[in-house]
Amino acid sequence: MKPMTARPLAGLRVLDLSRVFAGPVAGRILSDLGADVVKVEPPDEDLSRVFGLRSGGMTAYFMQQNAGKRNVCVDLNHPEGPSIVAELAAVADVVIENFRPRVLASFGLDWPALSGRNPRLVMVSITGFGQNGPESERAAFASIAHAEMGLIARGPELGVGGLHDLTFSAADVLSGLHAVIGLLAALRSRDITGAGQHLDLAMLDAVGFSDDAVVYNLDGIPATGLNGEVWDAVGGPICLAGGFKWVWHQLHDVIGVADPSPLDADVATKIRLRRETTSALFRSMPDRSTLIAMLEKAKLAWGNVRHGADVFESPTLQARNSVVTIDDRNGGTRPIFQSPYRYSDMASGVTGPARHLGEDNVSVLTEWLGLATGDGRLQSGALRTRLPK
Repeated sequence: MKPMTARPLAGLRVLDLSRVFAGPVAGRILSDLGADVVKVEPPDEDLSRVFGLRSGGMTAYFMQQNAGKRNVCVDLNHPEGPSIVAELAAVADVVIENFRPRVLASFGLDWPALSGRNPRLVMVSITGFGQNGPESERAAFASIAHAEMGLIARGPELGVGGLHDLTFSAADVLSGLHAVIGLLAALRSRDITGAGQHLDLAMLDAVGFSDDAVVYNLDGIPATGLNGEVWDAVGGPICLAGGFKWVWHQLHDVIGVADPSPLDADVATKIRLRRETTSALFRSMPDRSTLIAMLEKAKLAWGNVRHGADVFESPTLQARNSVVTIDDRNGGTRPIFQSPYRYSDMASGVTGPARHLGEDNVSVLTEWLGLATGDGRLQSGALRTRLPK
């Protein structure tokens, strides 16, 4: 079989002006699919460089979302900074940004200005509350979208007790994914019409579209947990999907587990006794493989409850090469998740490590703008470089 080397977005130029998470997620996906993604980072760094343990100027958080991108450091507050970014945008296919509305306008880098110079440009603006409207100026991170869209309030409804945020940035991931979908559609339109587009993507919209529980609440139906339930079992906790009614039905009717409840027992008593029997059954199995064989025979969907690095032991992730090691920029390697795209005859996946601040200033400006080695703009005071010692 011939090696797959062609990538679906090869030749696409993406200028990533975004920081932290939602925008960088979109840029990372485009990079994995073959686009030349250039991250424009301010001198005071993307905040995600300091989220977690930092090694060689990198954190796992920053590496995961920015691997494969090139890095140009531009000070927009320097008189020459905005013009450098504008020149790069003039030869780009896509611009990703997640500033608050009207911030880029103050630098002359908003959609009207950039599309005026590059009519084929596709620009994605990710904000919490959209480009216009009564709350457009509000700052927003994933936690704010989780709160505003009812995700945090579901904690007490589900019996968790106390209000607290989600344990992962759902709003950021959803917004990044929808940004990619939207811009690919805009690029398709551009290929037909020749005209670019500006995509206004609000995190609240991304969460609402992706979470049908929000709509259910409009009908007065309280939020409930998904059908997964974790059981104590031989070899460690195991998660079963489908709800207990289905689990018991399969264990009783397919496996032949005896019903411990009297015929005249009320519903609450039947459920309690059947749950006790199920729990004892899972704990009494001689080993994990026997338990799993029984669940498979009962046609029950099951999952190991993995913790931290145990996730990397998944045989599926290993078989699909879902986690690879890349240069950690500090003399070692670091595991990183691939994007989930597997094509029949095209390549995808991370192309290299994240870059240091301003590491690619010269290469990007010479390649994208055609600057000669001695061009004074390569020594502009707006360009910064910070490499680890």
